[in-house]
Order: sequence, then C-alpha cells, then structure tokens
Amino acid sequence: MQKKYIAFAVLAAMLFSAQARAEGKDGLAAEVNGIKITVDEVKKAYETNPKIKSSVPFDEFYPKALEFFVKGKVISQAAANAKIADTQEYKDQLEIAKEELARKLYLEHQLNAKVNDAAIEKVYNDYKSKFKGQKEVKARHILVDDEKLAADIIDQLKKGAKFDELAKKHSKDEADLGYFTKNMMVPEFGDAAFSMKKGQYSDKPVKTKFGYHVIIIDDIRDAQPQPLEDVRPQIEGMLTQQSLADVVDELEKSAKVVKYGLDGKELK
Repeated sequence: MQKKYIAFAVLAAMLFSAQARAEGKDGLAAEVNGIKITVDEVKKAYETNPKIKSSVPFDEFYPKALEFFVKGKVISQAAANAKIADTQEYKDQLEIAKEELARKLYLEHQLNAKVNDAAIEKVYNDYKSKFKGQKEVKARHILVDDEKLAADIIDQLKKGAKFDELAKKHSKDEADLGYFTKNMMVPEFGDAAFSMKKGQYSDKPVKTKFGYHVIIIDDIRDAQPQPLEDVRPQIEGMLTQQSLADVVDELEKSAKVVKYGLDGKELK
C-alpha cells in the first residue's frame, strides 16, 4: 500500500513539474532579436484588464496577446534603430504624454479616496430614506389574437378552469409578468390591472396593441427601493462625475489664474 502511495506521489510530482515547465519555455514566451518577452508580462496584461479576464480564459488570451507583444517589440526595435527617441518631435510628444499621465494618475488617486464603499452606501441610504413608494401589482396574463377566444377563456375560468393550464394552452406570451408599476405597461393594460383586487381576474378581455388579454392579479404591494447591488454602478458613476468636478473646481479656486484674449488684454 505504501509503495503504491509513493509511486502515485512521484507520478503527481512529475505531472506537476511538466505542467510548470509548460508555462512557456522556462518562463519565456518569445524572443524578438534576442529581446525576451516573458509569460509573466503576458499574464500581467491579462490580470490588469478585468473586462478581458471575466470573458476570456488565459489560454485563449495568450496566443493573441503574444502576437500583439511580438509586433510591439518589432516596431519598438525598428524605432530604436531609426533613433526616433533623438528627434525633437519625440521629445515634444513625450513631455505631453508625461503631463497627461501625471494628470490621469493624480485624478485616479483623488477619486479612489472619494468614490468608495462608504460614499456609495451614504448615497444609497439617502435614496432609501427619500424613496416614495408606488403601488405595484404582480400579475399573470393570457394573450390571444381573438376577442371571442379571450371571452371563452374567461367563461372557462368562471367554471373553475385553472389559469395556468389555459395560459399554457392558448397564450402567445409568457404568463407570469412579475411585479410592475402602472406606468410600466401600455395604458389599457395598466388601467385594467390597477383597477382589480388581489385574486381577481378580468371579467372581460382587455384590448391592447398586442392583442386581447385575460389578466389575473396575484399580489398588490408598495414598490420597494432597488437593492444596492442593482444601483451601485449608477451611484458610482454619479459620484465619479461629481467628485471629478469638485476636485477640478477646488484646484482652480486655489490657483492664481490670469487669462488673456487674442488681443492680449486680460480676460475677466
């Protein structure tokens, strides 16, 4: 038994070692005229791009990314051979790029301090405290093209037929509509649904542009605030815009700025 375990452990170690060596050639992804590109460089590009990471596995990302890295190195080497870095154009654009990068990083640092979980929760709690509820109904419906068929379905309901069975047999739409407010539906449907009581079904077909509906109301309640996870992106976006404007305003107020028009006169 012990020998079998040792043999298994050795085999597992060999497989693990082979897998580790399979990460490129000793960690190397490519060489371009002697310049090395490592697997770690490609991995870093993958890890720092959440959108790509969430939609594509690394094995699929790797060959395409590696092609991009190789092309980049080829062009960089050509630019170095052409001494592009010695040109005035390069130096001018480098200064512009450095200034833009510094601005970007500064604003990112400021926003990271202002747009955080605590700030998002504060806005959400304020939204909840001011939330004005509307009535919501939870309903099912049977949608058909013919008014006579809709009336016949209502007659069958009066005789004890099951709503879901009739919906399955006749409806050209999903029966369960979930919860909705009146203004979420076309006017004729909303008016009919919100004039009914819980457990009641429509006593005559409701005509809309979609056809003829037979409606049953399963529940009536006050609308609830949306969960934080559903509104977080909107709150984060709003806070980001607001914080960005605040940061820039504060910087402008604390700076001594003098503006001049094209005629050389000071702008007030």
